[in-house]
Amino acid sequence: MWSWIQLQRVLLVIMCVGWGTIMQAAEIHVRPTGDDDNPGSLEKPLASVAGAQCVARTLTAQGPVTVWLHEGVYYLPDTIRFTAEDSGCTYAAAPGETAVLSGGSKLDVKWQPYRDGIMQAPVPPGITIDQLFINGRLQRMARYPNYTEGVQPFGGAAADALSPERVAKWADPTGGYIHSLQRHRWGGLHYRINGKNDKGELTYEGGWQNNRPTPINPKQRYVENIFEELDAPGEWYHNAKTNMLYYYPTPDVDLSTARVEVDRQRHLFEFNRTNARSVSQVALCGLIFRHAARTFMETREPLLRSDWTIYRGGAVLFNGAEDCTLEDCEFDQLGGNAVFVSGGNRRITIRGCDFHDTGASAVAFVGDTRSVRSPRFQYSQTFKYSEIDKTPGPQSDDYPADCLVEDCLIRGVGTVEKQAAGVQISMSMGVTVSHCSIYDTSRAGININEGTFGGHVIEFCDVFDTVLETGDHGSFNSWGRDRYWHLGEAPEEELPALAKLDMVRPNVIRNSRWRCDHGWDVDLDDGSSNYEIYNNVFLHGGLKLREGFHRKVYNNIAVNCTFHPHVWYANSDDEVKHNIWMGAYRSTLMQTPTWGKDVDENLFTTNEADRAKYAENGCDAHSLVGDPMFVDPVQGDFRVKEGSPALKLGFVNFPMDQFGVRSQRLRALARTPELPVLDASVEQPEKNVAITRWRGATLRVLRGAEFSAVGVAADATGLLVPEVDKASPAEKAGLRRGDFIQRVNGQEVRDVKMFLAEVGKVPAGKTITLTLIRDQQPQELVIPNP
Repeated sequence: MWSWIQLQRVLLVIMCVGWGTIMQAAEIHVRPTGDDDNPGSLEKPLASVAGAQCVARTLTAQGPVTVWLHEGVYYLPDTIRFTAEDSGCTYAAAPGETAVLSGGSKLDVKWQPYRDGIMQAPVPPGITIDQLFINGRLQRMARYPNYTEGVQPFGGAAADALSPERVAKWADPTGGYIHSLQRHRWGGLHYRINGKNDKGELTYEGGWQNNRPTPINPKQRYVENIFEELDAPGEWYHNAKTNMLYYYPTPDVDLSTARVEVDRQRHLFEFNRTNARSVSQVALCGLIFRHAARTFMETREPLLRSDWTIYRGGAVLFNGAEDCTLEDCEFDQLGGNAVFVSGGNRRITIRGCDFHDTGASAVAFVGDTRSVRSPRFQYSQTFKYSEIDKTPGPQSDDYPADCLVEDCLIRGVGTVEKQAAGVQISMSMGVTVSHCSIYDTSRAGININEGTFGGHVIEFCDVFDTVLETGDHGSFNSWGRDRYWHLGEAPEEELPALAKLDMVRPNVIRNSRWRCDHGWDVDLDDGSSNYEIYNNVFLHGGLKLREGFHRKVYNNIAVNCTFHPHVWYANSDDEVKHNIWMGAYRSTLMQTPTWGKDVDENLFTTNEADRAKYAENGCDAHSLVGDPMFVDPVQGDFRVKEGSPALKLGFVNFPMDQFGVRSQRLRALARTPELPVLDASVEQPEKNVAITRWRGATLRVLRGAEFSAVGVAADATGLLVPEVDKASPAEKAGLRRGDFIQRVNGQEVRDVKMFLAEVGKVPAGKTITLTLIRDQQPQELVIPNP
């Protein structure tokens, strides 16, 4: 008798390939103990996936082919590359059996004691080991500081990881790695150690993994693959010169019987267009993917003006496919991206899959920059209005479109690379992410990289425990640094239309539950435009809208949180209506007297002062204050009861039991977010800070989330310039509203007192040099001291 899990697997295979296909398709059987000289029958199976592919290609002209992979581990000596010749083939785990596809190899080693509990074993010459697996579990390279579960970032970081004293202890650190957060915590940086120079200092290369690079973080960093740091259970080191593998076993490991595996391949499967012919109707069903190599040193291609660089690959790479499917697969402890959909692909479906402990992103859709009109590749790169191509939309079809990620469990994202996401979308159109549970991520759960080209739908997702190792981000994050953004000499009245040049179809975020304890639940950052956001529950960080156009926000519920408008355009055309907010809006550098097209008819659960706080900005004249009368907030049912004032304002209840994965198999594995206890006093008063007036400008330290609008780290010090009087000496000297002053004549200023002390030292007739951040870029401003 089959178990329920086995029966589910059979049913899912039928769903994947279709019952009619199973009944009509030619069948090929594969078993690791088979022989590639066999015919591939059930009684005489083949031995390898590559052998099955050769036989399947001889049969596809006659109709569909199903390759059944029977119980066992299939170590792939080379990447399996599908072309148009493979169209119509399905590769599936045999019903009730477990088929593992490995990009690695199994080592037959003989362990001997080395010292201090460390074991050693010779390995074949020429082998490269970047990941070691003992009994299926990934072990850790020898590192400093040692890994501690639950410590963020990196499982432990240390300022002295690169201290001269520690480096001096390393006889030969060549081949080691430095891992660091970007200094503002906007992702990570990685470096390969090349050795030491004549002074005994480390030499290294790297740092290109972030499109807004900084030097190595002085505190948030660690080193690995250093022999002298092999000092903790679970750590290992491979000396490629002596062909010796060292391992410090954990107490539960019996090395006499342990299975030892290492990674080899970066890609296990590729779907490649050849001679203008796409791969079509190929399905992978019920398979487990393991042992794909790390790729962080190859993560260097900039994604337009976003914060990302990427490695264009993954354990499964789609590079010119149509109507292909991944169904009911498991992606287990992969070193880089799990699934990467690159360039011109259409109707790729990823359904019912379990992604866990992924080194980079779980699923990435990334088009080719050839599809983008007037592209730019660095945050600081800009165009003038007269220079851009003003034709809407893409200029080629080299981008993913009409793809689906459905009913997938994604957890443990960015275990190596910190600029990673559960689902990453860039230069794509019409990607739907539906009924996914995403949590335990280093950065965003879902990231939309820019406005090229829209039409994405995020629905019925459950996204929480995100931004665990980085900062200034959200469970959902987007940027919109498109053609219109920071466009020089652009007529202001044309900006709303220009914002739709790349974002040709609106993105929709609906019917989802979000929680981010280290940022915003949903963060529409720089320039994000043309969004419709409704029927969402925000559990902690609320909703942030930075400058952009054409955002419609309605029928959302913010639990113990609220709405965060940042630096809007005067003609943004934004609408924020029929929402439930628990607290006054947390505005930052809002320079327009009237906010958006219509911010009104919302329910505030706190008090009248919160509702009326921004009345002078045209907000909430018809909004109400009152108890929303939630049905059962303790159990996460935030529907409102009959008689709720929210209903009078136009709020409409939406289901609270449809977030996240749907299949029984994945629901049994998935977690759900911690639900907040309702807090009527959630709105925290702003801290009292010293404010000074200097030459017609107001100066003070940062409050709340203003660091994000300024573009600095959360712990950055300096003085914000929230106001500059017209025709004042400060304005004439070049100081602008929104500037963030960090130094005076090279001296750090952390507060008003320090600023006044430093400028007071400058003699009359001399100049004052202010080092500041403007438009998220460092600048220097030289001001005369009359």
